[in-house]
Amino acid sequence: MPRTDEAEFWFNAVYEAVQEIPPGKVTSYGHIALLLGAPKRPRQVGICLKHLPSPDSENYFHAENVPWQRVINSKGMVSHRGPGSAERQAEALREEGVEVEMDQMGEFYVDMSRFGWFPSRLPSEEGLEDEEEDDDDDDESGPGEIQS
Repeated sequence: MPRTDEAEFWFNAVYEAVQEIPPGKVTSYGHIALLLGAPKRPRQVGICLKHLPSPDSENYFHAENVPWQRVINSKGMVSHRGPGSAERQAEALREEGVEVEMDQMGEFYVDMSRFGWFPSRLPSEEGLEDEEEDDDDDDESGPGEIQS
């Protein structure tokens, strides 16, 4: 089933945001949602990552260029998405240098205080507001005047 334009925009925004998480760091589904201006949509972030296309697809975003493994739940736990998925995600994180511990129940956890990544905005957005303000400051002409 094809996605609506709105859904496609959301999926792409999630994938772009996840690409900005540095190697060796993790963040939560909720934080990605917050960074995208939709703090009540952490489950939708998870759905996007669950449906990340395989690398052999013709999609621009796929499981090799979107570091899906760097997004975990807000408690620092690796969420289960199916048989073996949590183990696969824990191993991918370990390969990046993230320490992943397993508790007595077999759940995988990451110390968010040590490996967490929680910027107030995406690195790609840094300076954008400053640039817009600078552009406004450069306009010294009054209303209706033409700048040369």
